[in-house]
Amino acid sequence: MTTVGILGGGQLARMLALSGAPLGLRFLAMDTEPDACAGQFAPLLVGDYRDEKALAEFAAAVDVATFDFENVPAESARWLAERVPVFPNPHALAAAQDRLVEKTLFRSLGIPVGEFAAVDTRAQLDAEVARIGAPCILKTRRLGYDGKGQFRIKTAADIDAAWEALGAQAQTVGLIVEAFIPFERELSVVAVRSRAGEFLAWPLTENWHVDGVLSASLAPARAGEALAAQAFGHARALAEALDYVGVFALELFCREGQLLANELAPRVHNSGHWTIEGAETSQFQNHLRAVLGLPIGSTRMRGHACMLNWIGEMPDAGAVLREAGGHWHDYGKSPRQGRKVGHATLRADSVEALTQALLAVGTGLGRESQVAPVIARLREHG
Repeated sequence: MTTVGILGGGQLARMLALSGAPLGLRFLAMDTEPDACAGQFAPLLVGDYRDEKALAEFAAAVDVATFDFENVPAESARWLAERVPVFPNPHALAAAQDRLVEKTLFRSLGIPVGEFAAVDTRAQLDAEVARIGAPCILKTRRLGYDGKGQFRIKTAADIDAAWEALGAQAQTVGLIVEAFIPFERELSVVAVRSRAGEFLAWPLTENWHVDGVLSASLAPARAGEALAAQAFGHARALAEALDYVGVFALELFCREGQLLANELAPRVHNSGHWTIEGAETSQFQNHLRAVLGLPIGSTRMRGHACMLNWIGEMPDAGAVLREAGGHWHDYGKSPRQGRKVGHATLRADSVEALTQALLAVGTGLGRESQVAPVIARLREHG
């Protein structure tokens, strides 16, 4: 029986293990925390990702290794790759870990991206804000996620506060300043590439964020075929350039009909959770198929789907489970402010049915503001 090793033991590892059960797979997750939620469904090895003794124990127990988050040290991935197959490859992981490397890669492939520059000193920050213009965003090059490690510079008067907040990290994880993009919509491509180089993508997804954390995803996005083809082309170019194997997400901003790349997530992705019930093959099962060298499955949609993220604490499940197409996912985490603790997916055969389900759930949970932008988009396009 094949054992898949997952570096990271969060909800993504948990859902990978659940998806792999029908394939007869075993799993071993490795995490720094003994209460990592994947440990409720798979054996959990607790250790530091840089501890070679722990990594050696992990490598000896698995047939193939993958990740559930992108901040696993790239050097640990390289160390593992000398002992066991690792997918996606350490090069792809490293590229996605550094915002400067990532943005430079986008530009080299002809993928449009907002203006950006590395920042090592306060003087450089002053100069780049003057060049790029405000508003702009100062970010750590590494380790930031879900809005963390960022400071919005609205005017030049904010530079002092931005440097006070993040300047100390200029010589550790590095800093980058990016132009603020006044986008109209946030979109993502969730795609998979096999060991043999076969590439498939799920329908384009539209996303809404609150305080930098994903709140809702709608699939398929209400976008024309030309825009979708452009997005898929960018994703394929990245996958081929990185010799990528597995599932990844390319996050995009849409502005005046043009797509600009935001970031690459080298793993299964929050905006692809709807695929569990809303597609012929979920992102989780296709990731496993890809890394194991199995044929990847159809990414065709089943109707229309909306994923709602639960942040901080779980609401009551009843309002979702009363819907014929309502699906509930509790990650088994303790409540904590800002923490992703679960999600729900509503799936329907028609736009009208999905709209009615969202109205019912939003009202039933007192979360009208969370579903309102999705409903507005559905009504706008019929």
